Amino acid sequence: MLPKTLTKSLIASAVLGGIAMTPAHAADPEWSFSGYIKLDAFMSDYQDGTAPSSGFIGRQFYIPSTTPVGGNGDDVVTDVHARQSRFFFDVSQELDNGETVKARIELDFMTVPVGDERITNSYAPRLRQAYFTYGNWLVGQAWSNFQNLSILPESVDFIGATDGIIFARQPQIRYTQGGFSVSAENPETTVTPFGGGGRITSSDGVMPDLTAKYVGKAGDLSYSIAGLVRQLAHDVDGDGSDETASGYGISVGAKWQLGKNDIRASFQTGSGFGRYLGLNTFNAAVVDANGDLETIDSSGITFAYRHVWSEKARSNFVYSRGWADNDTALTGVNGTEYTQRIGANYMYSPAKNLTFGAEVSRATRETEAGVDGDMTRLQFMAMYSF
Repeated sequence: MLPKTLTKSLIASAVLGGIAMTPAHAADPEWSFSGYIKLDAFMSDYQDGTAPSSGFIGRQFYIPSTTPVGGNGDDVVTDVHARQSRFFFDVSQELDNGETVKARIELDFMTVPVGDERITNSYAPRLRQAYFTYGNWLVGQAWSNFQNLSILPESVDFIGATDGIIFARQPQIRYTQGGFSVSAENPETTVTPFGGGGRITSSDGVMPDLTAKYVGKAGDLSYSIAGLVRQLAHDVDGDGSDETASGYGISVGAKWQLGKNDIRASFQTGSGFGRYLGLNTFNAAVVDANGDLETIDSSGITFAYRHVWSEKARSNFVYSRGWADNDTALTGVNGTEYTQRIGANYMYSPAKNLTFGAEVSRATRETEAGVDGDMTRLQFMAMYSF
């Protein structure tokens, strides 16, 4: 080994002699591909209305706001699809500054209107997530920081505890330090017209939705506390001048491990957080008689118990409910007052990456006029992960 003084001398000579020093190069990116193939088969009995057409999104998976109310019951309908099949593209690379960047692009075939069931059942892929992480930062489209993924129950249905849970993916910038994270996320305002009517989706917002969350653990209990503040905006009169209102939401979630079994629960409430709850069953605001925006209060609860029968078999029992405090003088009486769903399933995995499941559920929706409707669904699935 050269003495330090000699080493310094050689470095100085190299610099003075004009020798170019080659900077470090980034390592080659490391790629991986994974995902799963899933087949879903449904039998749905709409007790208080006509079943929507086969291409309707509510027949791909459970969406609380689509349960028919106030009509005559329909015959049982059957749907079979593989649209939830999903692909993950992951990359990791060590940069020339010594830091590591990781990225993910995630695709499936749910919800897209392209395709039909007549001949080929061909459906276009859709973007679920596309983000990268660098240091403590996440940039791109990902799950909202307002959401807690760990409390989602294992379900044959796409979500399971849909009615009362926070569920959203959207573009954002997020900073995480330990268990604490904050984010600025894409704003989007959903509005009920004065007197009721079809949803108005306004993209007039200037301020991003701001979230903060803390995730912690105490023994067998893991938990999260999250908050959301947002500005709602809509050009009510069409004159280029936006009406605005402030909205907020609070969400508390927990998972309690009971040996191999567990309990998962959450509660969320607020005013004007609309689309974050129950797949936008309730809007964030309503237009009043003066053309101003008034926020709508809404809340939701979820509860799930997971019981492990054996190394290969388990069941999940799920209850979820979401409700809103609508001012019917503004919203009318045809808006949804509450939705709820109770379900139970049996999941069997003969191998770690192969799962078969069966689930029965009953969903209810009721309007502010007291008109309700029920849907009973029996669903089967087969999924291979790779």
